[in-house]
Amino acid sequence: MMQLVLTVTAVVLSLAAGGAIIRIARGPSLLDRVLAADVLLAIVGAALCIDMAANRHLNNLMLLVAVSLIGFVGSVTVARFVADRREKTRES
Repeated sequence: MMQLVLTVTAVVLSLAAGGAIIRIARGPSLLDRVLAADVLLAIVGAALCIDMAANRHLNNLMLLVAVSLIGFVGSVTVARFVADRREKTRES
């Protein structure tokens, strides 16, 4: 039963990662690409969590924290950049 659950979650995460990669490649805007990259990092985090739960260990916990922080800081940085850019175009 556990093997079936792991197989199903692997397929779902693979399909979601494929969709995110396609969105990163096609665009159409910078925000779409950043959001897709953030989703891809969340998928990686979910895969790490599933691995830790299935194998009953915490070896990947620091990697999970690092991936989460990179995703958060990257998203906030790009959002602030885009907000500042839009603000500057309104002033002109």
